[in-house]
Amino acid sequence: MNGALLVAGTTSDAGKSVLTAGLCRWLARQGVRVAPFKAQNMSLNSMVTADGAEVGRAQVMQAAAARVEPSAHMNPVLLKPGSDRRSQVVVLGHPVAEVDAMGYGAHKARLREVVATSLAKLRAEYDVVICEGAGSPAEINLRAGDLANMGLARAAELPVIVVGDIDRGGVFAALYGTVGLLEPADQRLLAGFVINKFRGAPELLAPGLAQITALTGRPVYGVLPWLEGLGLDVEDSLALDSRRPAPADGAALRVVVVRLPRISNFTDVDALAAEPGVSVSYTTTPGGLADADLVILPGSRATVADLGWLHERGLAKAIVRRARAGRPVLGICGGYQMLAREILDDVESLAGAVPGLGLLPVRVEFAPTKTLRRPSGSAYGETVHAYEIHHGVAAVEGGEPFLDGCRSGAVWGTTWHGALENDGFRRAFLADVARTAGSEFTPAPDTDFAALREAQLDALGDLVEHHLDTAALTRLIESGPPPGLPVVPPGGPGL
Repeated sequence: MNGALLVAGTTSDAGKSVLTAGLCRWLARQGVRVAPFKAQNMSLNSMVTADGAEVGRAQVMQAAAARVEPSAHMNPVLLKPGSDRRSQVVVLGHPVAEVDAMGYGAHKARLREVVATSLAKLRAEYDVVICEGAGSPAEINLRAGDLANMGLARAAELPVIVVGDIDRGGVFAALYGTVGLLEPADQRLLAGFVINKFRGAPELLAPGLAQITALTGRPVYGVLPWLEGLGLDVEDSLALDSRRPAPADGAALRVVVVRLPRISNFTDVDALAAEPGVSVSYTTTPGGLADADLVILPGSRATVADLGWLHERGLAKAIVRRARAGRPVLGICGGYQMLAREILDDVESLAGAVPGLGLLPVRVEFAPTKTLRRPSGSAYGETVHAYEIHHGVAAVEGGEPFLDGCRSGAVWGTTWHGALENDGFRRAFLADVARTAGSEFTPAPDTDFAALREAQLDALGDLVEHHLDTAALTRLIESGPPPGLPVVPPGGPGL
């Protein structure tokens, strides 16, 4: 097999990332050398490759599905929003600029070349490349400068399938409208559809499938059923809206994560949610912290601004109050920085010296160069492998050592992302939290987070194998867009 395919979506969070991963795992099982690719990704969830490049966390998950090492070429352009108007531009794993939406346009010509080069490199090295689009291909206001959807498909002559989320409602209108808003030159590449997150009897959907095929001249390649627990390494914080705390009995450990406006790398807590007896939920109010055994301040792309938000919402006082009462708090990366005595930021927010929450004996100074590395160490006698992504450099001035950070009383802080994915460390940390919180909780002795993740990736591969027309998808990957696809009216804006 040789070729490529672009998975587009009717919306963000329609299922592009998980379908791309599922296709990668299905192909890898067949012995196909496959790689994922996302030309431009806007996400605050990222990770560091073995050679020190920052890429979207979803592409790392997709690489794991493909059973290959992640590379910066799999996500050559990463946008990390720092506010509603400005984003850091990361190119081939390293930050190059901080721009607003209008300023980003000045970089497009160069980025288009970077994207084309990275895709060509992957296509030369692998049998198949499964590309993931961004948002929707029918964002007609953005089409002229598009790098990740139909702009990429047309430049590389990629066949395109569109995935729609039926759980949102209106999936047939979304599929038809997506095609109809594309100009004819784009429509000729859009080969068909996949419907995602279906609950119910398949026969109830059959008339709709027949009609959307008749209306568009394009097949539905399959319907993926709703399956719980597949929110692997999601890109969008809006995906948190659909997450529910795990059921908890009276002996469970309740973990509450503060949902910061610019929350980043919230995948850090996925390993906690996988632990039997641990309930993980998110909150934006002080009341949401009341019954927590552990409060987590997660990463942030805008540390000083999100610290200000904590004060505005009354969360800062609530966190300080619980810490002084000896109730556990963990800060990770940006959250750790907020727990410090003082933050000096002349880089990210340009706010200068700002007082932190004062719960850890730490001073933080932001550096122009971003730290990107994969450190190893130990805590509680357990080996820990992690990764770092930050501009803030923390100087520890007391307390007990904790990974690269420190502990003071019931407060822990570290810049290390992914530490909780280390099974032995996670169990020892949770046992310490339970003792400190006065909980009767005892961690399960055998939870293997890496194995659970592998099982989830296999489940994605199973979905593709059992519910999609894999023979038709194989032909699409090998032969490209079918000739003679009809134009769906109106055929683009103004036509």
